[in-house]
Amino acid sequence: MMAESQDRELKRRLNLYEVFLKLYEHHGTLLDEILQLENPLQPSLALVKVRYALGVVDGSAVYVMTNLGDRTEALQQPQQIWTIGRDRNSGIYIGDRYLSRRHAAIQYIENKGFYLIDFKSTNGSFVNGKRTQQPIKLKDGDRIRLGNMTFDFFSNDSSRILPTVAMELLMQLTPRLGGTEETLGIVGKLQRHWSENLDKNLHVSQDHSCIQNLVDSNGNLNAEQQSEILDRFFSRSTPSNPS
Repeated sequence: MMAESQDRELKRRLNLYEVFLKLYEHHGTLLDEILQLENPLQPSLALVKVRYALGVVDGSAVYVMTNLGDRTEALQQPQQIWTIGRDRNSGIYIGDRYLSRRHAAIQYIENKGFYLIDFKSTNGSFVNGKRTQQPIKLKDGDRIRLGNMTFDFFSNDSSRILPTVAMELLMQLTPRLGGTEETLGIVGKLQRHWSENLDKNLHVSQDHSCIQNLVDSNGNLNAEQQSEILDRFFSRSTPSNPS
């Protein structure tokens, strides 16, 4: 009796294992995404690649930025049609055997937006879980599945210019560009003093050239050179006492 029970349990597990293998073979990406949602902090899941396609309209330039291929690329196409498929001549080539050679395309229609078109593919094209057989307009954040591959679509048709970064923050970033903290501290003091006394200092460019001449090939200043820079600068910027 015990042996029969163990045999049934073994068969049940083998059947589950076979079902899992078939499911993973056809929908491996989907299972990876489910596991990632279930265990977001598990280190091994950090290797799961987040795939996307970003449609960008920047003035007269229209392009798709994507990492669906081997690397992240910004792709321009004169007809504004980006084909996707297993054919290596596709605009976006993906070596997935569940994709048709010419599976689908993303097309931009002026003043209307980006559309997904399925080329009567064998395994179909899906937007937010629904199979599409007619061109469908894509919205920002749509989830697309082609064959065994799932990716997010985003769109962008606006941009803005940000204000300039404050000098204090720029000086904190400068060490990454080379030079010692001591040297950068001296230059930072000079730059702050210049910005506070622009109407009094007519020779800023000359002082800056002095600094460049005194900096050695490694971007370092010794103590004497630092002192000389400060003496030169303050002797010019400090008003003289009236007689």
